[in-house]
Amino acid sequence: MGIFKKKSTFQKISQSITDLLAITVKIDDEFYENLEETLIMADIGIDTTEKILVEMKKIADRRNLYNEQKIKEAIVEVIAKIVDKGDRNKLCPDNPLIILMIGINGGGKTTSIGKLANRCKNDGRTVLLAAADTFRAAAAEQLTEWGNRVGVRTIRHEEGTDPSAVIYDAIQSAKANNIDVLICDTAGRLQNKRNLMKELEKMDRVITREYPEANRETLLVLDATTGKNAISQAEEFNDIANITGIILTKLDGTARGGIAITIADQFDMPIKFIGMGEGLDDLIPFDPMEFAGGIFDE
Repeated sequence: MGIFKKKSTFQKISQSITDLLAITVKIDDEFYENLEETLIMADIGIDTTEKILVEMKKIADRRNLYNEQKIKEAIVEVIAKIVDKGDRNKLCPDNPLIILMIGINGGGKTTSIGKLANRCKNDGRTVLLAAADTFRAAAAEQLTEWGNRVGVRTIRHEEGTDPSAVIYDAIQSAKANNIDVLICDTAGRLQNKRNLMKELEKMDRVITREYPEANRETLLVLDATTGKNAISQAEEFNDIANITGIILTKLDGTARGGIAITIADQFDMPIKFIGMGEGLDDLIPFDPMEFAGGIFDE
């Protein structure tokens, strides 16, 4: 516990709610109005905020929320319930596994791939990287750099070549070398959404044809500091890909944390990992209770 507090993820929302509770005399309409405003200011969407308030009122009806600690515990319980997707919050443990990493440029996708490769390797799984973002200049070089840092190979082609050809070669190498986890970078931006959809569909066909027995994950990388823009990105990518989970980056800085609650609720998307820094080990498996408890460092 306490990692979120230490990294300042929830400092603003924690202080705001603590200040609210300090002046709360009783749980009444005024309290709920102030709590609503506090949650919305923490990047929690209006619909999700409403859900939190409804659940809070149910708990208040069942229990005697007579002091600050009891109210805090209720808020943590409600938020944990919203973000808890059970086993869906965990990365698929079965081998072989192919992970498609998607997300816009600048959101921390390449960095997250490096950290995820390191985590899988530390878990005793063999890893291979595929540099299938062939549209962005230097994307393959950056991914190869991360691969070298972690100690895993990267399959790459020349800039501008067919991304699916990279996936094909990476799959053949993974099969030949009994690789447990193949992590594939993908383009963060093409000319339009339709082009991106077509590229992802083509990759999916290649994987299905060449490695039908492989387990699959499609992880969307979102920058928590972009606030409501991250919701728009989740909506856009959810329209074009079968997303199995979220990696939420940059929760160590100015992010207020509420965006994670909104995305988990609005899109029923499990959060798999959170990025808490720049180090190789700063990709943390998502724990719903620890995340919710981090609001008050519980």
